Amino acid sequence: MIKILDETSLNKWDAYVESSANATFFHKAAWQEVIETAFGHKGYFLYAEQSGEVVGILPLMHINSLLFGHALSSCAFCVYGGIIADNDAIALALDTRACELAEELGVDYLEMRNRTQQTPERPYKELYVTFRKELEDSDEKNMLAIPRKQRAMVRKGIKAGLVSEIDDNVERFYQAYSESVRNLGTPVFSKKYFKILKSVFKEQCDIVTIVDKDKQLIASVLNFYFKDEVLPYYGGGTEYARAVQGNDFMYWEVMRRAVEKGIKIFDYGRSKEGTGAYKFKKHWGFEPKPLYYEFHLVKADAMPDINPLNPKYKLFIAAWKKLPLPVSQFVGPWLAKDLG
Repeated sequence: MIKILDETSLNKWDAYVESSANATFFHKAAWQEVIETAFGHKGYFLYAEQSGEVVGILPLMHINSLLFGHALSSCAFCVYGGIIADNDAIALALDTRACELAEELGVDYLEMRNRTQQTPERPYKELYVTFRKELEDSDEKNMLAIPRKQRAMVRKGIKAGLVSEIDDNVERFYQAYSESVRNLGTPVFSKKYFKILKSVFKEQCDIVTIVDKDKQLIASVLNFYFKDEVLPYYGGGTEYARAVQGNDFMYWEVMRRAVEKGIKIFDYGRSKEGTGAYKFKKHWGFEPKPLYYEFHLVKADAMPDINPLNPKYKLFIAAWKKLPLPVSQFVGPWLAKDLG
């Protein structure tokens, strides 16, 4: 039987996520609360139940935007998603219900954000890759595992006297992150969103902030922790970061602190092929693996192309980069709330 997540089934859902080898941090039930509260989009978290036990899940978020289209996505604002199920029959039942729901809602398309290809007959975006790597058990081994040129960048940050601190609020993070995102020509998420992430995920979410010897803000990153993985998910540097290799040092500190916690996997997250972020992660010795964002088209005739590499956004991006930071922080969240 396919059901929709409610308060009575939260614990069963998350117990299934914890027990499943294929589940990710982005399958956690709390994402529905986060996205609904921060952005106002409605969630339809489907799960299959047999004999009172959860045997499959599919987190779906519904976004209806005048600017960016009408979609049902697993899972919006997350890099991974898709169906997790005990067997193929349960997966098919969840998939069938998702397609039915997409038709009922009249969306343009249903999107499944899979780490592996699930439905070869469906179109998928050959755009995104993910970078994941197993960590060594010591700082020395992890440092040596970084390719020589990038390792020199980390050491430059160390020599510059940079240090990392754990923040219990989002203030410094938001300053560094929003400045970095503005410089890329991308609308920034609201500060409210990051406060909600910290509040909802608690000890599974922290902020590592980098400062110099004068306590000047250099860079900051918000990280998720799931099972034996760390996922530095949102990050950015100030104008001072480049001169002291602040971003390289920041990710090194996330890695170093993760090893202290016993973390085994460093997930560098999603990037678009050919971008600066893609090259940066490759220079750290991480190998890209394709992500399979598969689409079931409903009203749309083709897959959406809402990304900064689309030439039609070129002028917008160029103009956005020139905005004063306070203006981008004020206007950006209105646009970003639909860029799931």
